Amino acid sequence: MELSELDYELPHELIAQHPAERRDASRLLVYDRRTGEVRHRVFSELPQELAGELVVVNDTRVVPARIRIDSPKGEVLLLERTSATEWEALAKPTRRLEPGRTYGGVELLEHLGEGRWRVRLEGEPHGDTPLPPYITAPLGDPDRYQTVYADHAGSAAAPTAGLHFTPELLQRVDVERVTLHVGLDTFRPVSEPTLEEHRIHGERYEMTAEAWARIAGAERVLAVGTTTTRTLETVAHGGPLAGRTELFITPGFEFKRVDALLTNFHLPRSTLLALVMAFAGIEEVRRLYALAVAKRYRFYSFGDAMLIL
Repeated sequence: MELSELDYELPHELIAQHPAERRDASRLLVYDRRTGEVRHRVFSELPQELAGELVVVNDTRVVPARIRIDSPKGEVLLLERTSATEWEALAKPTRRLEPGRTYGGVELLEHLGEGRWRVRLEGEPHGDTPLPPYITAPLGDPDRYQTVYADHAGSAAAPTAGLHFTPELLQRVDVERVTLHVGLDTFRPVSEPTLEEHRIHGERYEMTAEAWARIAGAERVLAVGTTTTRTLETVAHGGPLAGRTELFITPGFEFKRVDALLTNFHLPRSTLLALVMAFAGIEEVRRLYALAVAKRYRFYSFGDAMLIL
């Protein structure tokens, strides 16, 4: 797949800088793959679009992982805990940082390349919410970058399709939970000439045997977000109930357990957009994104959502 197929034009003003005032007041673009019909809804109307699907969410919780450095001015971004006191992290400015020194309470142990470090941190992190770089406005309430069902801490980024749910809306659908701790590599742009040359690092996931029994036995499953999709398809393709997944879903992938997908609008040249295209078709998704731009939907983490049936 050529990278040009993952490109699209997006006016800068459509990049959402703030969450909707009410989570479920965001817009919802609905696409029915069977009929080709497109409907424009409000997220609170999601239950009216479902036909008994089991709604599977990712209950990971974002860690306050952005730790600022005063000298030299920069930051350490914790990506994944590897032991009781050690993490893998991104640190910058990497060329001015030294192994064995402590910055912002974080000891840099070993440079792993490409700005990644093995670091030591005693206790729990108490940094800032690690918002994506395209969100430049301050976040007044850090809980708005958490889902209302966030439980297991470990992510460097939120599973943003779930940000639209309210406790009241969750009570109107049949919900099951899995956990995948999101690493920044999920969102890293594809830089290789073709999609097939891109590689993603593993991310930790888990689900209970009871959860998988419900999921495996459901007539239809709605995956909330690309991280939930990768978790479900990893296990459906023979993976264990807990471990690391390096599953890279691209067009041509055979979906074995996900029947419907709820997702936000993703960055160009991202693995997330490739996953959506694998689910709904390359040209169909390009057409839907063009329609979303024309209809002035809000894009990315704090933006609107799309339901693919």
